Amino acid sequence: MDWYVYVGWMLVVSQVLFSLLTFKNYQYALAKHKRRRCCYTPRVALIIPCKDLDANFEQNISSFYKQDYEDYLLWFVVGDAQDAAYGALCKLKEHFVRDTNAKEVRVLVSGPGQTCSQKIHNLLYACRQIPDGIEVLAFADSDIYVKPSWLGQLVHRLRLEQNGATTGYRWYVPEKNNFATLALVATNAKIAQLLGNTIFNHTWGGSMAIKVKTFRELGLDKIWQKAVSDDLSLSCAIKDAHKKVEFVPGCLVATRESTTWAKFLEFGRRQFIITKVAAPQTWCFGLVSSFCSVFGLWGGAALAIYAAVKHSPHVWFFAAVPILFFAAQLTGAILRESMASKLLAENWPKLKVAAVVDILLFWLWSPLMLLLILSSAFGRTIRWRGIRYKLLGPTETIVLGP
Repeated sequence: MDWYVYVGWMLVVSQVLFSLLTFKNYQYALAKHKRRRCCYTPRVALIIPCKDLDANFEQNISSFYKQDYEDYLLWFVVGDAQDAAYGALCKLKEHFVRDTNAKEVRVLVSGPGQTCSQKIHNLLYACRQIPDGIEVLAFADSDIYVKPSWLGQLVHRLRLEQNGATTGYRWYVPEKNNFATLALVATNAKIAQLLGNTIFNHTWGGSMAIKVKTFRELGLDKIWQKAVSDDLSLSCAIKDAHKKVEFVPGCLVATRESTTWAKFLEFGRRQFIITKVAAPQTWCFGLVSSFCSVFGLWGGAALAIYAAVKHSPHVWFFAAVPILFFAAQLTGAILRESMASKLLAENWPKLKVAAVVDILLFWLWSPLMLLLILSSAFGRTIRWRGIRYKLLGPTETIVLGP
């Protein structure tokens, strides 16, 4: 057989396996997202690091006060009392503190971080003050809006010993339907689609939980001291301990966003640089899978033309390769948008335009992600919320300053 026949079969096998994974994740998400969680309710400390005022800040923060969970502490942490978030958090505390299930509400000031990201510095400052009796640590970002059942669902799966941590994920809801924002929504949706009942799960710091016992056994308080990524470093520690990261579909959360091309490209490159340093195997998986998606569709078409020019007896096989990739990637886009329509039904009116664009331009997102991943192959300096960091390793970070 000609060499390009082997290449064609490798592409076909990779796409079939990837399609099976996405379909399995789709079924898992739909089967699990509405299940009631009530038999495991340990005492929880919910910690939310904040910096500046995100879009819909008050609405997002208010959702943490409205959890259908009977025994949790609600702690917000800022790096500086002069931060605009600090005053807003204090006002919201006065408004909601008498009408919440949270047993205690605090707004903490951690000071500037010196050896890790400001976010991790905030988290560690709060973790050092956890009182006795707290069994679970839950973490969330200030730019998400959560349902009343969110905390209960996130904590529930920790009752299983093999689950080292549980996680949700974000789904961007566009504030404006400009093309940069729609590209952000679609590329993020492709990543969300990879989460399910699989070994590939990573925690996402905006919606994750871990038992205090596990946190201490893994030494995360020490690992975080020089890290830039809270979630990837936690994920790696969990997997090194041969435990599982459990994705909870009911904890898929809405993040309202409007962006520009400059901000989107900076965000994408930053995310992949962090992944490259903190979880290189995941970065390599993203690189290979994106390359296969792009080459299978466009390279497959080129191989079909090449086979026809060579009068290869396999020309019909090569003609079928790009058709297979086209159909599989279109189906994947339809599946992820169908999942969003069910898991984020209350946000679906604002997601309809983004869903149509995702489905119609599904062929564009893999090349865009491949470019972002390739751009992250060079350099280790990032800017995150106004602070520059140089990433020397998974647990070695230099804070360069504003």
